[in-house]
Amino acid sequence: MNKQLPRTLALLLMLVIAAPLLSGCWDQVEIEDRALVLGLSIDKISAEEAQMEDRVTHIHDGGLPAEMISVTAQIAVPGRVPLGPGTGGGSAGDSKTSPVWVVTVQGISLDDAMNNLQQQIADPRYLVHLRIVIISEDIARGSLAELNDYLRRNPEIRRRTWLLVSEGRASAFMDVNPPLQRVPTLYILSMMEKSVSSGKFPRDYIGTFWSADSKWGQSAYLPYVALRNRDNILIKGLAYFSGGKMVSKTAPIEIGGFMAMMGMDPGGYSTMLHTGNLGIVMTQINERFTRTRSEIRDGKPHLSYHIFLEGDLDEHYSSDIPIDSPLKLREIERDFEQQIQTVLTRLVKQTQKDHSDIFGMGEMIRSHHPAYWKEHVHDKNDWESMYSSVGVDIKLTLHIRRVGLKHK
Repeated sequence: MNKQLPRTLALLLMLVIAAPLLSGCWDQVEIEDRALVLGLSIDKISAEEAQMEDRVTHIHDGGLPAEMISVTAQIAVPGRVPLGPGTGGGSAGDSKTSPVWVVTVQGISLDDAMNNLQQQIADPRYLVHLRIVIISEDIARGSLAELNDYLRRNPEIRRRTWLLVSEGRASAFMDVNPPLQRVPTLYILSMMEKSVSSGKFPRDYIGTFWSADSKWGQSAYLPYVALRNRDNILIKGLAYFSGGKMVSKTAPIEIGGFMAMMGMDPGGYSTMLHTGNLGIVMTQINERFTRTRSEIRDGKPHLSYHIFLEGDLDEHYSSDIPIDSPLKLREIERDFEQQIQTVLTRLVKQTQKDHSDIFGMGEMIRSHHPAYWKEHVHDKNDWESMYSSVGVDIKLTLHIRRVGLKHK
């Protein structure tokens, strides 16, 4: 009897330890029973459209904000989302063949709109697969505090989600019909990811945006996109922010200039320029490297950028003069350096005028000159105001490695 007691106790102990492990699926929800939101778009709506809002979270409108938003969600349809490459499907609005279901709701805030969305769909909504959030320029030029607060508090939101600013209504991007991808959101996601890998755009996820927005010495920026012919999406520039609001945007070619100043590799932009004696040429930048120095000069911050670029000569036309010597290559390099340096200087001056330090110059001053930073900067607004008076020197060096076939 005494010999069996330890065995009985050991068996009971093993059962107690194993019990929690055997109950892991008690609250499971099948994936077919989940409303997986793949993409969201957010627009401002007019007073007439606001009257159509269903009061799901409130009874009366008294005391509530007058402005409202429209949220369009792309929800994956179980069994229709392709698992591999395939041909372009029907329009996102074609409910019979589309792999996504597009639903539009209104709300006072994003949280209110998402509750209204849940009221219109049977399955519980999940944001764990949300990869794209597109906001209109009107939304971006207002305060993003409520939007950021909701997304940052939600544990389902990935920090590698893309947040984009659209030209015109953002809801139009939820109904694109790309020939190369059946799911519009996955097409936009693929476009942004491949732009990063090919050197066309910096890696600017929503987590990166939040990090820059929270730093005192740097201002945030987002991709600025436009719709062309309903099926084509153009990365039209950088939408940059000051004081938590979008203040302006860059030209597409200035994205390459920004990445050059930041030393972001690989290179990916081609530049057409008119040389003094050799006509028009096209250069392809393959590599970027930047050396940066900071100092306090006459009581003000001063930064110097030396940008090194390596590229190829892609095309030469509108001239009968052959490019067949190192001296002519050096002439192209010199003309490129002068023209692109002008573009970069103009970009820096424009961001200084808008008090938006997207280059993170303040972070360099904070790290290299902490005493000066502690004395003059007490919050983010101090640096954004001071940024307009920062001295900036830019020097550019281009080396052309390859020129193509040699004419004999």
